[in-house]
Amino acid sequence: MWSGVLPAVTSKFTDDDRLDHGEMERCFSLLMEAGCDGLIVAGSLGEGPMLSHDEKLEVLKIAQGVAKGKPVLLTINEAATRDGAALAKRAAKAGADGLMLVPSPIYHTDPEETVTTLKAVAAAGDLPVMIYSNRIAYRVDVTSAILSELASDDHFVAIKESSDDIRRTTDIINEFGTRFDLFTGVDNLAFEALTAGAVGWVAGLVTAFPKETVAIYKLVLAGRYAEALEIYRWFRPLLDLDVSTYLVQNIKLAEVLEIGTNDRVRLPRQPLRGERRASVEKTVRDAIASRPALPSL
Repeated sequence: MWSGVLPAVTSKFTDDDRLDHGEMERCFSLLMEAGCDGLIVAGSLGEGPMLSHDEKLEVLKIAQGVAKGKPVLLTINEAATRDGAALAKRAAKAGADGLMLVPSPIYHTDPEETVTTLKAVAAAGDLPVMIYSNRIAYRVDVTSAILSELASDDHFVAIKESSDDIRRTTDIINEFGTRFDLFTGVDNLAFEALTAGAVGWVAGLVTAFPKETVAIYKLVLAGRYAEALEIYRWFRPLLDLDVSTYLVQNIKLAEVLEIGTNDRVRLPRQPLRGERRASVEKTVRDAIASRPALPSL
């Protein structure tokens, strides 16, 4: 159902902490112009847990306005199942193409609880669902046993595999074949996952470097692995910025330097400063200075 590069977009704020509609429209448009295959809003990178339901739906509407018919997914990352279900219903009414569903971001559910909450939210929205499996950040592991419980429910069409174990890509394909559209959700494992059979990439650094991200995906799809790997090796220091407690600030600073936007974040986060900011700036500037020419696609 879904494939390709789906950016997990950042949310943009004004200097008085309101949503910056115009800047999000500009930044999201750059992604679509570069050839991305859809957009995912209000995720971890989009500071979803810091947004109200109304704000999440505002960001969804902005993304829909620039997506040109490509899928736009809203992330459900609520602490309470009933709140997730309520937001899923509102997303469906707002015309979302699907949901990216975090099992339980605060309370660490056991397998039965995980299945129950995923099914409840999916049923409430009655939309296609991408399961966000991230045992590192959220401590809830969507295992093969859990996927087996969900496989009979047609709402669940995809999985964003972010366990940080590249073997999971092959394990899921071996057990479920093409039942789930398998996406990699870890930027610095993207080449490995795509060449092992993932059909898409829920990407982070794409928000600053969309052309390079799309090029890697398209080259792998075409079997041009050596060319993809050359770009990926250049990209790796940047992609490592996604795997950090400070991924939001890191990637927003990369956006500042590459696409001329701002790095405002919502408290309790604060923009990078001091040695940490200088280190990220050096990584980004060094990459910009040495970026490879992209091959014809």
